[in-house]
Amino acid sequence: MTGVEQARPRALGVPEQRSAAAWTPSAAPQHSRGDHTHSEPPAPRVPVVRSSVRGQVLDALRAALLSGELAPGEVYSAPVLGERFGVSATPVREAMQQLAREGAVEVVPNRGFRVTERTARELSELAEVRALIEVPIVLRLVRSGVGGRLGSLRTGAEATVVAAASGDLARYAEADRAFHRALLSLAGNEQLVCVADDLRRRVVWAAGDLAVDAAQHVALLDALEAQDVVAVREVLHAHFDVPPSAVS
Repeated sequence: MTGVEQARPRALGVPEQRSAAAWTPSAAPQHSRGDHTHSEPPAPRVPVVRSSVRGQVLDALRAALLSGELAPGEVYSAPVLGERFGVSATPVREAMQQLAREGAVEVVPNRGFRVTERTARELSELAEVRALIEVPIVLRLVRSGVGGRLGSLRTGAEATVVAAASGDLARYAEADRAFHRALLSLAGNEQLVCVADDLRRRVVWAAGDLAVDAAQHVALLDALEAQDVVAVREVLHAHFDVPPSAVS
């Protein structure tokens, strides 16, 4: 069995992507002779809404990467994955290109996509970059007295605790990203939120880390509400697993 055929991601059950029906004269409303249509305003453009097969495939691939169904170092082809997902190769290829931009896979010419193997050094560097971006923002929030705006974040923190208890890596990764997006959004800088969110997508989770990580979300909110800068720094130091100097 080749590397292309090893992993078996769960079937998506999504329909093939269909193009919107073309507008034809026969589809236009008919007017009787004598109607003065030349003075009527043009009909409003109605956007065509359809489900994003590419988006569903992308979500499924991310879940398969987190669960290990798509194994680091293995090569997977878009046609084979598309057949298993019940879609054409095109949305799979598009989703894989997005994952390549995120660093989760790399393109292998004439073969497909190889799942990136992240070294301990790469993961450490990633944690440091995330800390450089997120820590100053969180410290600014505690100094600005943001405690009164943290009520809505409790639900997000509790969601990470529940996801951690389930042991579902994909579910936890999404809950974790949602919590950090909501927290950073309090700073009012959407560009920063986008950059931090992209970095967080590159995190590689281990099941044993989840409960501790989720508990740190709750502890961070407690420290923020108390406006305890020292406690916030301690939680951030543990949460990002970086030297204390990185959260000073």
